[in-house]
Amino acid sequence: MRERDDDSVVFDEILEKFEDSPSQQAVIRLLLERGFSVSDGGRVVSGGIEIPDTGIAREIGVDRRVVDTTTDAILADDDLRPIFQNISSIPSLMDLAPVLDLTVLTVYVDDPADEGIIAGVTSLLAERDVSIRQAVSEDPEFTDEPVLYLVLDGDVPGRLFTEIRDLAYVRRLGIQ
Repeated sequence: MRERDDDSVVFDEILEKFEDSPSQQAVIRLLLERGFSVSDGGRVVSGGIEIPDTGIAREIGVDRRVVDTTTDAILADDDLRPIFQNISSIPSLMDLAPVLDLTVLTVYVDDPADEGIIAGVTSLLAERDVSIRQAVSEDPEFTDEPVLYLVLDGDVPGRLFTEIRDLAYVRRLGIQ
């Protein structure tokens, strides 16, 4: 597996290891998207909670044996094992935002590799005393079109929304 300067592994290269099996690629995508780990025993887990293979298989429309085969392949691969044994999920406030009277600001950018995107947007929010409850930045290595989600206390004033939208690297904004 190719390593980048920061020793991270490229998502496409993970999928290439399963290029002969779209079903196994679907399992890999689900594990990465949900932050599920693979235990030493080859079971899919979230923290210490085991997730049944049948549930995973049903979610992505594959046979449960595909999940077993995929986790066996992960454990047998010296590059994949440390990734999938150490991945974890974080709780998200995005779906709870309407219930908790929070706002989700979604920032779509032209080039996610640009430096200073998070700093630029969060600085504008801080200057206007808008409290950020949570920031989630999708990794460009794990998704085709990464997005920055900011869960905020209260509303985003119109002028501030326009200032963020006018940042050079911002392609568009969404608000929920």
